[in-house]
Amino acid sequence: MTERKYTDDHEWITMDGDVGTVGITDFAQEQLGDIVFVEVSKVGEEVAKDDDVGVVESVKAASDIYCPVSGTITEANEVLDGAPETVNADPMAGGWMFKITLSDAGELDALMDQDAYEAFRDRL
Repeated sequence: MTERKYTDDHEWITMDGDVGTVGITDFAQEQLGDIVFVEVSKVGEEVAKDDDVGVVESVKAASDIYCPVSGTITEANEVLDGAPETVNADPMAGGWMFKITLSDAGELDALMDQDAYEAFRDRL
């Protein structure tokens, strides 16, 4: 696994070879509150960086999920179908949203590392 990278929309991605695992940050789930529904794009769908690839709904609001990189969605976290609250309990691991095979690994360079994301978040 490589280091976790972040977007300014509060998604994270970790890499294992050319496959990225994507979720929302702890900050994002705290802002949303109790999550009651998660939906992501279909497995096999090709998506581009910054595409809207799903939605997270909570008791307070609904929020789009944006793809941090371009590629093909290879897996959705089926646990979230029956237990969307997993995102609240474990947003940075078990509450991941989907996996994606990258089409352009260079896009990772535009994402923030942990320190840059924390500085960004602290300015909000």
